[in-house]
Amino acid sequence: MKKCQQYILLIAVAATTLFSGCKKILDVMPPDELATSQFWKTPEDADKGLTALYNYLYASSGGYATSQFSVFAWDNFTDDSYGQYNYGGGRNALTSGITPQSGDFVNAYYVNSYQAIAAVNSFLANVDKVISGDKLTLYKGEAYFLRAFNYFWLAQLYGNTVIITEDPFTVDFTSSRAKSSREDVLKLVLTDLDAAIAALPDVAYGDGHAVKATAQGYKVRVLMFQKKYAEAAALANTIITANKYSLNASYAGNFYKPDQNNSKEIMFSVRYLRANILHQDVAIAVNLQRWKGEQGTQDLIDEYEAADGKDTASSAVYVKGKPYENRDPRMRLSFFFPGDTKAQGWPFTGALSVATPGKDSWTTGYYAVKKWLDPSLVDPDYGTIDDNDFVLLRYADILLMYAEAQNEAAGPDGTVYAAIKLVRNRANMPDLPAGLSQADMRTRIRHERRVEFALEGLRYFDLRRWGIAKQKLNGFIPNPLQPTVKTKYQDNYEFWPIPQSEIDRNAPVLLQNPGY
Repeated sequence: MKKCQQYILLIAVAATTLFSGCKKILDVMPPDELATSQFWKTPEDADKGLTALYNYLYASSGGYATSQFSVFAWDNFTDDSYGQYNYGGGRNALTSGITPQSGDFVNAYYVNSYQAIAAVNSFLANVDKVISGDKLTLYKGEAYFLRAFNYFWLAQLYGNTVIITEDPFTVDFTSSRAKSSREDVLKLVLTDLDAAIAALPDVAYGDGHAVKATAQGYKVRVLMFQKKYAEAAALANTIITANKYSLNASYAGNFYKPDQNNSKEIMFSVRYLRANILHQDVAIAVNLQRWKGEQGTQDLIDEYEAADGKDTASSAVYVKGKPYENRDPRMRLSFFFPGDTKAQGWPFTGALSVATPGKDSWTTGYYAVKKWLDPSLVDPDYGTIDDNDFVLLRYADILLMYAEAQNEAAGPDGTVYAAIKLVRNRANMPDLPAGLSQADMRTRIRHERRVEFALEGLRYFDLRRWGIAKQKLNGFIPNPLQPTVKTKYQDNYEFWPIPQSEIDRNAPVLLQNPGY
């Protein structure tokens, strides 16, 4: 997959004239884009159009140094990390609350998704003019997946939202359209995913294009979101028994190049390629390591078990006074700790050669991020280039979703233990104790998801679908050294507000979500 902006063409026109709520934003055709009458002439146009659909995976969040799919930034909405620079207004929203006028992200994620959906709808309406047969089936399968992918984002965040499946050029842009229920949005998502599963190749993921297991994995996520546990377990087991994916022996290798290129664990990602496709504004290493835009919380660090699989209070290997030793290895693979040097992968030299909280943007009471770091970089700073892919789905998630779904549907049977064993043993962590109750296993699975996927953007959505986001996040103190700074989470945040500009543009039929 290539980020070919010159290939946006008709697709960008559909996005530019986006009605993300059904009214036109611009009234003129951009003079540097191609009209529909000039496109869809050759099979190559189908290739360009499909490339353009994937281009929306680089969508901005409206905040400097992050994109919508900079997955680590999503953990700033949780008890796992803290974003000290308020990118897109996210920090203010976390501490002061979400409103229709909140930071850029509330508007950006809504508009981004509808731009992508408009592009997909235009593609599906026109691609059969230039290709046919198996190629048409494949290309439409990828488009159906991407439409489902974006509608699922809308369903998770905004809940009740507008459903549009028509070619945007056939829509009366002066009209308005009301919301559909979250249930109906998810129904469309599942329909599109089923179409994608039927059309996509049953091969390993590799070049950025969705494959059958990619769509299956996202369907598992949707079924988990709907609490359809038996169905989710069955589908996850289908992926597992197909034996096309496996855990990467190197946990850290999933998060930087070139190791990512050969990882059989990655099932979908936002692909980057230096020097043509780079991260928004700055390299990941600059944002995370030099500027420390995201920093781990003490609460997350406390979650990691001792190396013998017990909590630090009862462990036989944990040494009091040495809190960063003899712990779950994923802890040190994800964060830096005071006193770290080159031996632990600390990338700085000279006066900064020893990791020291309080220096170089490191806020005392938090932890500097190591995950996503290219270990070959030295002194990352503005101008540094890296091209690590943002991993959106990996096989470890399939295993843990299977374990969770099977535990909820049938209890902690042997297959639940087996799935978790694979994930824990890859990290050199011992097996879970036998004889756990369903409730105890649920707690263990939730722990495992937190430490396995730290800084991968899943925690916020996990807390919400488990129904414990308010319990965990409302009043949470990210930094014990700053007890007056607390996070805010209310019941109505289960449905983010629709951007006020969209409500105004589509009045009176498009109604705001409750509580705003």
